[in-house]
Amino acid sequence: MKILFFGTKNYDREFFDKGLKEEKYKDIDIHYIEPNLTPETAELAHGYDAVCAFVNMDLGKETVDILHEMGVKLILMRCAGYNNVDVDEAKKRGITVMRVPSYSPEAVAEHAMALALTANRHTHKAYIRGRENDFSLSGLLGVNLFHKTAGIVGTGRIGAAMARICHGFGMKVLATDVYHNPSLDFAEYVDFDTLLHEADLISLHCPMTEENHHMINLDSIAKMKDGVILVNTSRGGLIKTDDLIQGIRDGKFFAVGLDVYEEETGFVYEDMSDQILDRSTMARLLSFPNVMVTSHQGFFTKEALEAISHTTLENVITFIEGKESPNTL
Repeated sequence: MKILFFGTKNYDREFFDKGLKEEKYKDIDIHYIEPNLTPETAELAHGYDAVCAFVNMDLGKETVDILHEMGVKLILMRCAGYNNVDVDEAKKRGITVMRVPSYSPEAVAEHAMALALTANRHTHKAYIRGRENDFSLSGLLGVNLFHKTAGIVGTGRIGAAMARICHGFGMKVLATDVYHNPSLDFAEYVDFDTLLHEADLISLHCPMTEENHHMINLDSIAKMKDGVILVNTSRGGLIKTDDLIQGIRDGKFFAVGLDVYEEETGFVYEDMSDQILDRSTMARLLSFPNVMVTSHQGFFTKEALEAISHTTLENVITFIEGKESPNTL
């Protein structure tokens, strides 16, 4: 099988090439290219059986239609999220879409807690000050998490891992989800409004759906405690960014940690240091001293990259052999 690998970074090539050394993958041929998969680049897939894409790429109807015209039969998402993929159009065109539903839940959960701690204790600011020989403490005041209440929105693998971390910090853990995770016997399941009212730290770990799009908005923010810490390592669309900015300006949040955001497509994973951001929302978020922003790196650990490459290659074998897979959308 010939696969065109879009949006290649050096770490992608390193871990996939390592995986390809296994004998059972000898019939898989991967060609790596730097451009992301978009309607403008989809024609590059001519002559390939499959494409490999990531969460920051555009696999909407137009892209899928072009891939179909190019003869592509398989879309491999090397990630868990697929809200950027028109799955219905792919099915209509006879294209199979497969993903990596779980790679390292702990990687994302640990990053979520790192965001909470960094934004809370202003570690990023303290580091920059120290490099300038400024060791003053003004503006670095934080709050204890011990004996505070954590609100976990979504208790799948990642949310459950975050719940366990919070429990280990000595926090009371509230959770909200349609399905109650039986492994979280220390957590109390409540409705979303109760969680908003009672949580000192709110961490989002739910998938992106029509129902929860912009679940964090002016109305839900108003129900939160004053001085709440908000973390999002799930999907940018869960938060209505303009409303979040208004809440930050109103002093509602003690700290905000974001690894995902609505405007990330296009410049996430890219070096934009010599450019002026043409989207004011991101610039405004970066201007707040109590906001910590990272570039969708929650997944970015050695263990997670190994799992992503392994599962993706296994998805290829499953497709070639015509077997059913729970990773198929």
